[in-house]
Amino acid sequence: MTINDDILAQLEHQAIEVPSWAYGNSGTRFKVFGTPGTPRNPFEKVSDAAVVNRLTRLAPTVALHIPWDMVDSFEDLRKHAEDEGIKLGTVNSNTFQDDAYKLGSLTHSDPKIRQMAIDHHLQCIDVMDATGVEDLKIWLADGTNYPGQADIRSRQDRLAESLAAIYERLGDNQRLLLEYKFFEPAFYHTDVPDWGTSFAHTLALGEKAMVVLDTGHHAPGTNIEFIVAQLLRLGKLGAFDFNSRFYADDDLIVGAADPYQLFRIMYEVIRGGALDPASPVSFVLDQCHNIEEKIPGQIRSVINVQEMTARALLVDRTALTAAQEAGDVLGANAIFTDAFYTDVRPDLAAWRESRGLPADPVAAYAESGYQEKINAERVGGTQASWGA
Repeated sequence: MTINDDILAQLEHQAIEVPSWAYGNSGTRFKVFGTPGTPRNPFEKVSDAAVVNRLTRLAPTVALHIPWDMVDSFEDLRKHAEDEGIKLGTVNSNTFQDDAYKLGSLTHSDPKIRQMAIDHHLQCIDVMDATGVEDLKIWLADGTNYPGQADIRSRQDRLAESLAAIYERLGDNQRLLLEYKFFEPAFYHTDVPDWGTSFAHTLALGEKAMVVLDTGHHAPGTNIEFIVAQLLRLGKLGAFDFNSRFYADDDLIVGAADPYQLFRIMYEVIRGGALDPASPVSFVLDQCHNIEEKIPGQIRSVINVQEMTARALLVDRTALTAAQEAGDVLGANAIFTDAFYTDVRPDLAAWRESRGLPADPVAAYAESGYQEKINAERVGGTQASWGA
């Protein structure tokens, strides 16, 4: 099988947002590793994100994290992004680093702390207003470590009230995206642990509230592609956060360890119409690069998504449907897996060259001298990390 013009036309408009925090220093729970050339401010993060887009034409926007990416003038940051050829993207809130949030934020029993968390989200919406960004993404670390520590039902009630206050502040074209996470940093229960909880809250809020599916936030054995299909069927999938999972939340390169899972997910994306230009679903990386170089890590990530999308588009859905309806179990599986095993890399490399892009963006970056340039220029100041 080869990639035809119809598939190329569908790939033409594919866009994968990159996260500003991917370009800062990262590490493990034990240590954050520093590297030369790391950005010292949001402007330098945006510049690095723009390099990914210039080499791949796949990453036209960069997500922000507040307060990590607070600046004196968001108009200046917006103009800087546009000058670099990209735009600012999703605004991510942060209610997991203040001491006040030790026992919760939007679910906390103290109304003053809940209001503090709500006010932070209203500040995030102010940033959205200033930058023209439409999406506010909320991930909560809220939960408990011990049975009896807090009343689970009451926390859900308080969460609903807090989210409603934030939702009310949204503009006409703005959305609230609620992410879920199986566990961590709360280990007995988390307040938004699964897609059902996120779905229930966003359904109650209204049409401008959607679910975020992070591919790393699931228990081992979870059929993520089923969740994708179900949320698309229900019209409530607002965004993806792509990364790779081994235990619950690995911010590693998407598709690096289990490309077949990424292929299966992208097949359901296509099957559900989420790749269509008019689809409301956004695709975002949520990764921190611990031991690999940051910009090449992001380049490899967006290319992995593109490659698995191309393979998923190769599935002969007419033949697959016929085999499924005929009860041909092995035949249907063969049609599906034949597309996965097709090597699309030569076709995609040729297509990139036809569009004035490097056939191998990772190699092109290594040859560009950009890393050596920022290593020499970014001396002094405080390097950004996942916490700043």
